[in-house]
Amino acid sequence: MATLKPGSMLVGSTRPEELKAWYIKALAPEFTGDGPIDLGGFHLVVCERDDIDAKNDQPGRSIVNFHVDDFDAVEAQLSAAGAEWISIEDREPGKFGTFSDPDGNYLQIIQWK
Repeated sequence: MATLKPGSMLVGSTRPEELKAWYIKALAPEFTGDGPIDLGGFHLVVCERDDIDAKNDQPGRSIVNFHVDDFDAVEAQLSAAGAEWISIEDREPGKFGTFSDPDGNYLQIIQWK
């Protein structure tokens, strides 16, 4: 059996253009063009969905993690983009920061020790 390698993630929204603009500002400020947002070979697709609410009422159900080398610099970048911080914690394996996008979906940055 083959191990599957993730290639992209779809984030549904009732306001996809606004959410896509936020993701570009927060995660990929150098991104230009149309289509999926390239996050270093992993693609983020933001599209309109009519089968969801405007806000995610279960944001902890799945969380996308970003491994970073400089937690403080990435925290500042995300804060400047308007990320809403849920928690920032020093744990045994590293420093974890959980934040949400404008639709209430949770994401994390992690700097491993």
